[in-house]
Amino acid sequence: MTDTSKIAIVGAATIRGKELNEALAESAFAGANFSLMDDESQLGQLEAVGDEVTFIQRIEPSAFDGVDLVFFAGSEEVTRKHWNAAHKAGASVVDLSGALEGQPGVLVRAPWLENTRPSLSTPAVVPAHPVAVALGLITTRLREAGTIASASATVLEPASEYGHAALDELHQQTVGLLNFQAPPKVIYDTQVAFNVAPVLGSEARADLRGSEARIRRHYSLLAADTLPPIAVQLLHAPVFHGHGISLALEFDQPLQLSQIESALSSEHIDVIMGDGDADVPNNLNTIGQTNVMTRVRTGDGSDAPTTRFWIWASIDNLKFGALNAIACAQELSKLRPQGKVQ
Repeated sequence: MTDTSKIAIVGAATIRGKELNEALAESAFAGANFSLMDDESQLGQLEAVGDEVTFIQRIEPSAFDGVDLVFFAGSEEVTRKHWNAAHKAGASVVDLSGALEGQPGVLVRAPWLENTRPSLSTPAVVPAHPVAVALGLITTRLREAGTIASASATVLEPASEYGHAALDELHQQTVGLLNFQAPPKVIYDTQVAFNVAPVLGSEARADLRGSEARIRRHYSLLAADTLPPIAVQLLHAPVFHGHGISLALEFDQPLQLSQIESALSSEHIDVIMGDGDADVPNNLNTIGQTNVMTRVRTGDGSDAPTTRFWIWASIDNLKFGALNAIACAQELSKLRPQGKVQ
């Protein structure tokens, strides 16, 4: 895109919107003209886009006139309400909320992996779940080492996946429990502070099962019968940011640890070697990182060749997701000189 391009971020005040805003300012889109939009409660709030400061605006029916690219980073309800207006105005649509998945012609995309590419007839793209992208990158690279016979992943999910309200509730639960008070349970309908939860309460606003199903579905779409199936279990962890992935792999023949590490090391994956506390990927040192941070161990902890390996991977869920969304937008932008996405 050129410096005269116009980009709108709907849901600019959300956690995903803010992260996307920061990532765009460091991307090839940095010179574009930006409009920040959100619901009524955020109107007039000041936000920075690179070196520029702008106000969050109301989402009017005419707000998308002349806009080249619209990112929907807010709630699913806001996306469903306004995306048709953006599409009819001729804008390319990137839906970070996931609300448009399943709509006719809408694609789930991860441009760092090979799957169905958008065309002029693509109404919108949904960036694939960050965990699905990370698993896809790992299994793609490991094809160089050997054939994976089986794979299963336990994924630890952070509160930031469900926005500001979930972060606030985790914080309030932590403080409340330390002060011997009953923890609030509006978002989770269960205690998540100091607890790893495989399920949430029946009245929870956060959707753990939906998130788990989305990871499975998106990985399957990205795999497209070329990558091995992965069994996925999602647990909610008492952390604010960053996904953790414990991936168990079995190959069809014994391999050296060094072969796995060598195959993994690539443009979007960092392989951390050694056992020092400062080196091992975790929720803290992954924040702000643009790659999948990984550490590899043999299944039995020895140095002997084996068919079984553990890979511990950690990603900044917000940063990684924003970068994938921008990669999706770059694909769509390449179509615009030939015509608008319809």
